Amino acid sequence: MVKPFKAAWWLPGPHLQTIWPPLFRREQKNLRLKRERIELPDNDFIDLDWVASAEKNSPIVLIMHGLEGSVHSPYARGMLEAMTKQGWRSAVVHFRSCSGELNRLPRTYHCGDTSDIAGVVDFIHEREPNTPIVAVGFSMGGNILLKWLGETGKQNPLTAAVAISVPYSLEKTIEKLQHGFSRFYHWHLLRCLQHKVTQKFCTQPSPIPLPPIANLRTMREFDDKITAPLHGFIDAEDYYTVSSCRQFLKDITVPTLLLQAKDDPFMPSDVIPELHELPASVQLEVSARGGHVGFVSGRFPWRPEYWLEQRVPSFLAQHFVSQKTVTTQFTEVPA
Repeated sequence: MVKPFKAAWWLPGPHLQTIWPPLFRREQKNLRLKRERIELPDNDFIDLDWVASAEKNSPIVLIMHGLEGSVHSPYARGMLEAMTKQGWRSAVVHFRSCSGELNRLPRTYHCGDTSDIAGVVDFIHEREPNTPIVAVGFSMGGNILLKWLGETGKQNPLTAAVAISVPYSLEKTIEKLQHGFSRFYHWHLLRCLQHKVTQKFCTQPSPIPLPPIANLRTMREFDDKITAPLHGFIDAEDYYTVSSCRQFLKDITVPTLLLQAKDDPFMPSDVIPELHELPASVQLEVSARGGHVGFVSGRFPWRPEYWLEQRVPSFLAQHFVSQKTVTTQFTEVPA
């Protein structure tokens, strides 16, 4: 039984909880990865990075990263390692352009795009129809996961799901990121998005009029001028309204665990859904502390514990009931 989260005393405040893993967590050097590329119907692709040493006769855990994340994000690598210790197969599902290679089409990924994860799960399920598949979504990946679970309801093929530090209301999250120290995260994410869109349209024509990218000073401006029109939304407000997952929670039937911290610096605490909004299939656990995808505990800085890597496997273990042996072809990628 995993104990409730207790924040490390040496990481006071939400920002230290948030910043510690990306800055100070030791890299899992023995994590060998193999890449599988899934070709999509629209002539684009999705890259999955699997743990090469995982058992071939075990359940599958798909990990969905946050905005501008990848297999190199500490939370993703940590969760891969945790799943491997359980003897399960696990992979990071890269959203388009996040695997280290720009996707082929002008469009990319966004917070409400559920079609790609649906396609990936369908592909794996068709290949292994009797293998249980679960998904773990972090931040934006959690928003996409929950939205898809709600959209598909009883038709969803997953056995279970976990969503962590989710921006249930994108509008409120964008607003929160423009105040106080949270502006640091806002600045970092905006710079990453600006760089990526600049790279993309240096090599191919843009289907929309592009403003000077450096003049887009906020995430809202970026989403209004780039994300929304590039993906068929009217504007940023339309994009946030349609893509926020909170409105879809009531229709989730897959056993799902929601893990959230009240002090998450990416969003105000009132984005967290109320219990009356959740169906019986959804379990909500809210910690007073933990930051954004942090949840670092432990008595000493030189021996930190990453609570998510205990709680998530504990929940998923309750829902794995069958296994199947398969053989898959991969190409090696650097860890």
